[in-house]
Amino acid sequence: MLDQQKITILYCRLSNEDAQEGESNSIANQREYLTRYARDHGYTNLKILVDDGYTGTNFNRPGVQEGFELVKQGLVGCWLVKDLSRFGRDYLTVGQYTDIIFPSYDVRFIAINDGVDSNRGDSEGFAAIRNLFNEWYPRDTSKKVRVSLRQRGTSGKHMGKPPYGYRCDPEDKDHWILDEEAAPVVKLIFDLCIDGKGPEQIARILEEKQIMTAKALYAKRKKKPMPERPYHWGNQSIAGILERQEYTGCTCNFKTYSKSYKLKKRIPNEPENMFYLPDTQEAIVSQAQFDRVQELRKNKRRPAKAERQGLFSGLLFCADCGGKLHFATSKSFEGKQDHYVCNNYKSNRGTCTAHYIREDVLREIVLERIRAVNEYIRSDVDGFQEEWLQCRRTDQERSIRDDKKKLEQAKKRLADLDVIIARLYEDYVLGNLNQDRYRKMSADYEAEQERLKLEIEVIEEWVEQREEMNDGLDAFIALTQKYVDVEELTQTIVNEYIKKIIVYAPDKSSGKRKQKVKIFFNFVDDVDIPVISEPIITQTTYEHRKTA
Repeated sequence: MLDQQKITILYCRLSNEDAQEGESNSIANQREYLTRYARDHGYTNLKILVDDGYTGTNFNRPGVQEGFELVKQGLVGCWLVKDLSRFGRDYLTVGQYTDIIFPSYDVRFIAINDGVDSNRGDSEGFAAIRNLFNEWYPRDTSKKVRVSLRQRGTSGKHMGKPPYGYRCDPEDKDHWILDEEAAPVVKLIFDLCIDGKGPEQIARILEEKQIMTAKALYAKRKKKPMPERPYHWGNQSIAGILERQEYTGCTCNFKTYSKSYKLKKRIPNEPENMFYLPDTQEAIVSQAQFDRVQELRKNKRRPAKAERQGLFSGLLFCADCGGKLHFATSKSFEGKQDHYVCNNYKSNRGTCTAHYIREDVLREIVLERIRAVNEYIRSDVDGFQEEWLQCRRTDQERSIRDDKKKLEQAKKRLADLDVIIARLYEDYVLGNLNQDRYRKMSADYEAEQERLKLEIEVIEEWVEQREEMNDGLDAFIALTQKYVDVEELTQTIVNEYIKKIIVYAPDKSSGKRKQKVKIFFNFVDDVDIPVISEPIITQTTYEHRKTA
């Protein structure tokens, strides 16, 4: 006799791919088929659960999750599906539910068309074989799609729609051309970032200039209703533009990937695994400007309360604790009182000393160094190029071979574990392995997989990316020619020249305040340039300083 106090679940699932095969697998067809079967076999306490448009390669589906919750509460007596593929196409997980979880909660599982009934058992292992075939279908489909996308992506064609600033060429939809209205705005956004403005400040400037947002511009062109605030730029929109590599004129494909066709989560790809093809459309910003913006974005700045922003904010670092130095000012301060102190000082209550240094002191020594670098490079451009290239070659030879080797070994072991777990399950289904042994071994292997995933993630974060040598070299030489005679520092000049500045604690042992400052320049920090290779020592009385 059937336990009519318990629920009988009639489960229906249809993915977008399944829908293309015709009416036989439609939700309506499954519902009718299962209802008729339940009625003919005496099931009355029915609950229909539907997942329409969901893949069977994972179990993150609302309908099936609702059913599993009822199972865990002990409320389900039977689970009916039309066939095993409707329940799922991941043969490992399907097998775990049908062979382990459902029996543990005394749930009868029936896949009608496949002749599977847990009450009758599956001594010949046909259900496991069917599950394996059900998984091969999406795996094969995914493989074909990936091959097709890889071929398109490596052909140099863009794999997405053009971003704000570009539009499709009317004569060739795969080619991007400049959007006359939007491209100057993109250039302005990059220029403002080089000038020391963050996304929020840039958004305010664009709004003040009444420049339409991308959404408003497209709505206007398509004659659709305009947004309520057509000039209100979001911080994330600005940040997205500043991070878009294609503005340098390149094609950039495969920025994200999924680890498996079973996982829908997109993971940012490593640069070496992306596909770059330069000069596929007209550039809006130069590669050098794009690279500098990325450096500046790593060191975000906040405007001071006195509405004055430090010229070197985000570029100063403490020599002792490695923390940043923050800009200290006040509306009552005169310019000479503006200064920087270590973030970890905290009014002598933190973990570090102040490393106090005035901004006017920094202005003077940085200006001196920039002038010296310009003069040195312009005096012998060819010699500098040769020296720079040699340093870069040496740096590349200190490669990351060991890390890459570890990475390859970890990834290979991770792939091997998938095969081992699959074979382990097959041994269990075929009776070659008892249930307790299977559970222990599979748990051990899954724990190892988690450790490997963490190891791979950590190693990948530390793998250095090679830079384009010639781009950096040409950019810095062009910089020295652009600023032939630097009379005064501006935010743009500082951001284009300076990578970071290390500030040391002052030494007062001689009765005078001496402080060492080390300046690192963009592109040339590895080159031994005599005029900048040694740190600057500032020597001051308590009223003024003099460079020694």
